[in-house]
Amino acid sequence: MSSLLSLSSITPRSWQGYAALALLAGAILLWPLVDAAPGYGIATAALIFLLLLLAIEADNFPPAIGVVLLFLGAHGAAWLLLAGITGNEGTARASFYLLLAAAWLLAWRCVTVLSALRPTSRWAATALRLIIPTIFGAWILIIWEAVTRGAGIPFILLPPPSAIGVRIANSLPMLAADVRQTIFKAVIFGYVVGSGAGFLAAIAADRVPFLRRGLLPIGNMVSALPIIGVAPIMVMWFGFDWQSKAAVVIIMTFFPMLVNTVAGLAASGHMERDLMRTYASSYWQTLFKLRLPAAAPFIFNALKINSTLALIGAIVAEFFGTPVVGMGFRISTEVGRMNIDMVWAEIAVAALAGSVFYGVVALFERAVTFWHPSVRGG
Repeated sequence: MSSLLSLSSITPRSWQGYAALALLAGAILLWPLVDAAPGYGIATAALIFLLLLLAIEADNFPPAIGVVLLFLGAHGAAWLLLAGITGNEGTARASFYLLLAAAWLLAWRCVTVLSALRPTSRWAATALRLIIPTIFGAWILIIWEAVTRGAGIPFILLPPPSAIGVRIANSLPMLAADVRQTIFKAVIFGYVVGSGAGFLAAIAADRVPFLRRGLLPIGNMVSALPIIGVAPIMVMWFGFDWQSKAAVVIIMTFFPMLVNTVAGLAASGHMERDLMRTYASSYWQTLFKLRLPAAAPFIFNALKINSTLALIGAIVAEFFGTPVVGMGFRISTEVGRMNIDMVWAEIAVAALAGSVFYGVVALFERAVTFWHPSVRGG
């Protein structure tokens, strides 16, 4: 194999390139990639090396071309490595992991170059903000896939992402029913009621000092209650359907909104409030024109926290009694059946739903608080 490729003419310009070059040399010395026959053919192995060498040389090209070569070389080599190990699970040798590490380093270099770019158009800047985390997340899945298949980890302990993807594709109706039961019924209702009640309670506590002194200590105490203790009680009170899970979500989202809104209402400066008093503004005029806008970042911070707490609370509550549908119910039953790929499929769907929920709240925050320095970049 060493006769096929000459590494002496390669001149990287980054430490990732030098490290990848060293890993390629080590892979040649420790050849072959797998113990199984036929393993990787000569043509496939040569293509992997050529892609990696092309990516190492990318720094010698203009940035726009170099980043494309880095992306294609690193990810093309990773795809060929994963395609070759599929069906040969548990047979990977050290050279396989060395080439995988080389591809990862070059993907790192790709992200570094992308981060240094300064696009002039808005759409290019938005695309860049999406591409960089996408590459980072993709490599988490690539390494996960390569390690589980290369080391031959039993699927019952840790299935590879490809198996989880196949399970999701084959279980879409079941997953859709679980999402409808858990998210569109329990989570959304509990989120809206809990956050809304916390906001109104904060306004009342701000208006009445007695409530502020009494509610906040109780809120801190109740927010520390373990969900595994509250959920069975809610199931006993409200039954096995989604209403009991919504009650758990209400409890979990009420006090973060209360505490953050009370803190936000105190965020406006004394000079601004004195100015409102000189205009003879009433309490409600000051609240709506000064204090609530100043509290908006705190309120949206609570909404973003609650977007994840609501999903966690509903899923955990379903462990303690639910109809034969729901994300928590599916996780608990499939673990008992040793269908671990289905468990991971539910986890993946929950993570995706939580990310989308959080992203929607964050986008709404940017639209509402566009004037705030944290949004304007000031």
